[in-house]
Amino acid sequence: MATVVSCPTCAAKVVWSPESAFRPFCSDRCKQIDLGAWAEEKYTIPAVNLPEDPDNPDLGPAND
Repeated sequence: MATVVSCPTCAAKVVWSPESAFRPFCSDRCKQIDLGAWAEEKYTIPAVNLPEDPDNPDLGPAND
């Protein structure tokens, strides 16, 4: 039985197989829409609060 996933852009059902060239997307259009969203910074990955100067160990977290 083939695995079926939802397209992240439009939620259309996509069979996860080598024949599905744009998986997990249903089409090149949905793939490009997602890429554009990343380019416009609509998606973000949370960052850890880093020290102001990573080369200066005195600004990092306390070493206990």
